[in-house]
Amino acid sequence: MNKEQSGVLRAWEATVRKTQAAKKRANSIFGTISLASAADDDLEDDNDKRISISGEEHLAEKILPNGDYYTGQWCDNFPNGQGKYLWTDGCMYIGEWHRGKPMGRGRFSWPSGATYEGEFKSGYMDGNGIYTGSNGDTYKGQWVMNLKHGHGVKHYSNGDWYDGEWRRGLQEGHGKYQWQNENHYVGEWKNGVIFGKGTFVWSNGNKYDGYWEDGIPKGNGTYHWPDGSFYVGNWSIDPDEQNETYYPSESSLAANLEWDPKTVYDDLADCKIYPGERVPILPSQKKLAICYSTKGGNKPRRMSVDGRVSVGIEMPFDKMNMWESDGDSIDLGEVRRSYLDCELLGTVHHDDTNHKFNLELPLKVPKPGKRQGETISKGHKNYELMLNLQLGIRHSVGRPAPATALDLKASAFDPKEKIWTRFPPEGSKYTPPHQSSEFKWKDYCPVVFRTLRKLFKVDPADYMISICGNDALRELSSPGKSGSFFYLTDDDRYMIKTMKKSEVKVLLRMLSAYYNHVRSFENTLVIKYYGLHCVKLTGPTQKKVRFIIMGNLLRSEYTIHRRFDLKGSSLGRITEKPESEIDDTTILKDLDLNFIFKLQKTWFQEFYRQIDKDCEFLEQVGTMDYSLLVGLYFRDISANGELIPCGRRDSENESAPRLSRAEMDQLLLDPKRWGSIKLGANMPARAERTIRKPECELLQLVGEQTGECYEVIMFFGIIDILQDYDITKKLEHAYKSIHYDPTSISAVDPKQYSKRFRDFIFKVFAEDT
Repeated sequence: MNKEQSGVLRAWEATVRKTQAAKKRANSIFGTISLASAADDDLEDDNDKRISISGEEHLAEKILPNGDYYTGQWCDNFPNGQGKYLWTDGCMYIGEWHRGKPMGRGRFSWPSGATYEGEFKSGYMDGNGIYTGSNGDTYKGQWVMNLKHGHGVKHYSNGDWYDGEWRRGLQEGHGKYQWQNENHYVGEWKNGVIFGKGTFVWSNGNKYDGYWEDGIPKGNGTYHWPDGSFYVGNWSIDPDEQNETYYPSESSLAANLEWDPKTVYDDLADCKIYPGERVPILPSQKKLAICYSTKGGNKPRRMSVDGRVSVGIEMPFDKMNMWESDGDSIDLGEVRRSYLDCELLGTVHHDDTNHKFNLELPLKVPKPGKRQGETISKGHKNYELMLNLQLGIRHSVGRPAPATALDLKASAFDPKEKIWTRFPPEGSKYTPPHQSSEFKWKDYCPVVFRTLRKLFKVDPADYMISICGNDALRELSSPGKSGSFFYLTDDDRYMIKTMKKSEVKVLLRMLSAYYNHVRSFENTLVIKYYGLHCVKLTGPTQKKVRFIIMGNLLRSEYTIHRRFDLKGSSLGRITEKPESEIDDTTILKDLDLNFIFKLQKTWFQEFYRQIDKDCEFLEQVGTMDYSLLVGLYFRDISANGELIPCGRRDSENESAPRLSRAEMDQLLLDPKRWGSIKLGANMPARAERTIRKPECELLQLVGEQTGECYEVIMFFGIIDILQDYDITKKLEHAYKSIHYDPTSISAVDPKQYSKRFRDFIFKVFAEDT
């Protein structure tokens, strides 16, 4: 017997042992039952009338080809109704099913002994439920998409407990945490740590009542002793920022005069938030070894409990789905038939090569584009300007400045609040020598932008390294419609845009309102600004270059496959490029959009509220012509580049390996990374394909839904917020209104623009029901 035959035999023997073990385990759990073998099931499927009748629900008991076991109600080759499913690794689900997905009430158990009992939705722990860990941790409360979200009570195995609000798997909002030593905290939380206003009470009766930041007292607060004496003032771990006053009680006899406030931080060092147990694998990651009918030569497919079908080679991380369609809302076949009927009647004459009009054409991922921008190296026309900019940023950010509170004085926002610095080539008392020509550097409202960077949690050293490090900036190949030029840092973290004087005036005029808005709404979708500067070149031209530094919304570890710039207007809002020239760096517009984006309920509610607040702010400051920039990463792509809809796979591509989901698995299994998902960034969602009617394309901003959905990771934010409704825009509106429908043009007054933008965005984004 040669090595190859020996290997095949060993593999066969292992499969037999695995199947027999699964039978024994199934019988021990569910009792002895009479079942055909997995091989017999395969042979008899075509002759089994109960299975072949579409839509008929019946009881079934099956040992599946990989050794998994299912008993319960069955319909259309799916568990449907009450049923029990046992995986070969020992995981088990008992409860309600809907078309192959746990849906309703059920109980999921892990081989470690951990259990979850409660509500499921599309394979996820979603609703009210109780999780009991193998180490003794218990959580009873609300869940959303496998994460603790809402009110819940958690008892830790070490004796600690928490009762309060949760958000995306971490404590956030108001809650109480009690340690096993009887110390407890009641107050505000953020991202799993004490943050905001709250009270910490020690078991000896001492307590601190005040503000916290990252788990320690920071800001105004009072420390009380049981005898009535107290310390009050500004608290900080930095001694230079401390400023407290001691007030003794009548009975204390000044006993605490020598007390050092730093002992509070020492006492808190022992009060850590217990990390709890990590879930080894989530219910939505478990696969069902469902065998579809083999008629027509189709191969057996495997399906995850969240509804996704996978075929062919199983990749290590080919397990997870974040959102899944129920498949009940829209009949894709009906949509296709209705379009075929229209074609027969002669009412639709679409371009068969354009996927916007032809539902039969599969969507493909755009071809990869070249890295955006041309590196500004020596000899580039803007090389000297780049050096000037980097020197100025290094000087501005590195300049010593006193610590500032978030409450700024009105004078800090004065447009006249600016600092000029001269940069001679030989250097000066304040500036280093350099190889560029002499220039002047201006910082606009430096205190405000320094505080904004602090508010946006930008580390000064990282900021300087990104912009002023050894790596050169990259200039985008062509200027925008406004005539501005754009530059990207090498790490894609920041974007630098040249500005017209009128735009600078608008920003300075609205800066106070902008600051208050972004401070009030942490999840604002409005673009983040980090600095406003000007370079004045010496010489006969005396040229001034003004520029703003802002965050790059679409910077991500994922490849951004599609980019959309959405305004809610139709005139000129279509990309001129043919489909063959569109790559993943092409920015598409409103009339190119062929998706509706579905967000999970809590995210959609937050999105709805934030869009309202952001548009209200932009309307108040009198700007218009802004847009929502959207970036999409498609999570399921076949080997030939086609997008794979939720829950199904083209049989022609069954042998193709699926796209690895290592990042998403790591995200769900590592609570420290849950914080990376926030409104507008790293957001799991579903994109439902829409189809347009060619004869009314210009009137149809949002296409008709098809029910064909794709799993995506979304990035979005509001950009270009500095266009005033000035005389130029008013003339543009008047002129275009004569020739076109006034509602289709972009240039309208801020109030009308805000309403139209909101109405359009709320049609494009929807709650995933």
